[in-house]
Amino acid sequence: MSTHEAPEADMLPGLRAAVDDAKAKAAATRRRKAAAWQPAETDPVARVLVDIALAHLDRPFDYAVPTAMAQSAVPGARVKVRFAGQDVDGYVVERASTTDHTGALQPLRRVVSPEPVLAPEIVELSEVLARRYAGARSDVLRLAVPPRHAATEKVDSPPAPAPPDLDAPTAWSAVEHADAFLRRLGAGEAPRAVWSAAPGDDWPAMVAEAVATTYATGRGVLVCVPDRRDVARVDAALAHLLPGHHVCLTADGGPAARYRDFLAVCRGARRIVVGTRSAAFAPVHDLGLVVIWDDGDDLHAEPRAPYPHTREVLLLRAGQQGTAALLGGVARTPEAEQLVASGWAHELTVPRQVLRSRARVEVVPAEDRSVGTRVPRAAYDAIRRGLAGGPVLVQTPRAGYAASLACDTCRAPARCVVCTGPLVVDGPAVPPHCRWCGHVEPAWACSTCGGHGLRAPVRGEARTAEELGRMFPGTTVRSSSGDRVVDRVSASPDLVVATVGAEPVAEEGYAAVVVLDTWLSLARADLRAAEEALRRWFNAAVLVRPGGHVVAVGDPAHPALQALVRWDPAGFARREVHERSQAHLPPAARLATVTGDLGALDDVLHLLDLPDGAEVLGPVPADDEHRVLLRVPRSSGEALSRSLGDLQRVRSARKLDPVRIQVDPLTI
Repeated sequence: MSTHEAPEADMLPGLRAAVDDAKAKAAATRRRKAAAWQPAETDPVARVLVDIALAHLDRPFDYAVPTAMAQSAVPGARVKVRFAGQDVDGYVVERASTTDHTGALQPLRRVVSPEPVLAPEIVELSEVLARRYAGARSDVLRLAVPPRHAATEKVDSPPAPAPPDLDAPTAWSAVEHADAFLRRLGAGEAPRAVWSAAPGDDWPAMVAEAVATTYATGRGVLVCVPDRRDVARVDAALAHLLPGHHVCLTADGGPAARYRDFLAVCRGARRIVVGTRSAAFAPVHDLGLVVIWDDGDDLHAEPRAPYPHTREVLLLRAGQQGTAALLGGVARTPEAEQLVASGWAHELTVPRQVLRSRARVEVVPAEDRSVGTRVPRAAYDAIRRGLAGGPVLVQTPRAGYAASLACDTCRAPARCVVCTGPLVVDGPAVPPHCRWCGHVEPAWACSTCGGHGLRAPVRGEARTAEELGRMFPGTTVRSSSGDRVVDRVSASPDLVVATVGAEPVAEEGYAAVVVLDTWLSLARADLRAAEEALRRWFNAAVLVRPGGHVVAVGDPAHPALQALVRWDPAGFARREVHERSQAHLPPAARLATVTGDLGALDDVLHLLDLPDGAEVLGPVPADDEHRVLLRVPRSSGEALSRSLGDLQRVRSARKLDPVRIQVDPLTI
């Protein structure tokens, strides 16, 4: 016997055990490797959407399903695959028995999680959205599926309690045709409506009743609102009507809470979802109704590629899944009016005689400053009378103290001597400083006339609160803006000064609402300036209690202010649609912008195969880049999206300089 071949019998017991353990591990490794390359007996092919934002690779790829992953690699599961020499993330979208690939398939590297977080309807929706917005499906899926939280995934989602017995809806009693809409919802049908709320309407309660009516038929509901404050209001209304039956999908609770609620929806434990724009992708089981509130709010426009709008996402889902749809708001967008005009949706409004009894609205000229400030006498009187019976809201379009300064003598803008930036003041005892470089100007002198006095042509909410505090001594003045947003106020006679979007809700409604500096909201250089201004004023005015008084300070002849006085959001939207149709602007036309450097835009214009009737406007400077605007008739919108998608694939394959494409941008 060779000295190098000692028998196992001569080994020490500990060494013998170590050898046996090593042999067992080696055998297990061999079996595991053999199983890894052995395809599953049933549906051995997995079609995977790979998380690669390259337009020319934006399609599912086939991979082999190893036997060890046959049960876990289910459609919707997260997986790791080998792609272009790297391990990348992906989602299984389908299992199949055959493949069109002629070579040997690469196996899945591993199943990250067997939880099916990507529903089939969201897979289809991602394809439609990517095609419409000339983007990549992987970018859409990043918006649709939140990041995984492994510990949360291990916890079961408790089922919803038994639904309570509900009374007949009452909050909709004053709305014309609402009974027919709710009756069809209760019958399991799919009605579609555009709803304009009025003063005195408790819109969260009305949304909750529409949700409960749909839920009673065994169907799910998806509600999207602009921000967390609106989520909180709808959450409270649903908690009162259907306690324990819904989840709120927002980022405020942190990644674990968001993923927990998302899993509850995926698993069917909850079928009512309330959230902001990303909640539009929630995989609600048996979806029966989609609701969007205030679709004109720019928070509904996704700032990340491919830049979808919540309204369009929900309307696509309504068409794709055959659900009911409700577009609600105080103001009405031209896009919503187009849905009514085309017959796609019906109108839900409060009758004119009811509107007249709920609020009195007037516009007063800004030049009438008989009380010594920019608040005219009529607005001053409205505040004084309102404080006798409850809280009063004053909306101002700017935050801060003095948002801009000018010479008190010649009205020339006050500029910094260092960088020529605009001067601002943050408080009554603070010297002016530059908004750009921060340089303090304690002894400023006008370069035009030599004057030393300063005036504030644009005043913020802090300066407004200070002025009103002097005008109404002894009255509590509350400010709500920026990081100091007040959600609710009591019925006590306080004066509330708030910026746009930060208006608190009063317990019993405001006795009066005053809207200041309407000219500033109308002065925006944007296609939607008047539409957005009216939306802001309506959202403040609707907070007035029934029988309250609304005063807007501005030009009474302006069409937007006339629409406010008449409380006619539908009429203003019709006017906007007509004027934009004549000017070939959305929603009568489809637009797309392409932004990049001049060389990249030149490549775009040479490679782009535009549909007939398309117009190319530009390029024009846009910040540090340039922009081209593409315009086509509405009927050619799909062809424009297809052309832009083809362009993206060609540019991606050739590795050309990147450009940013936005289809139907909210602002131009």
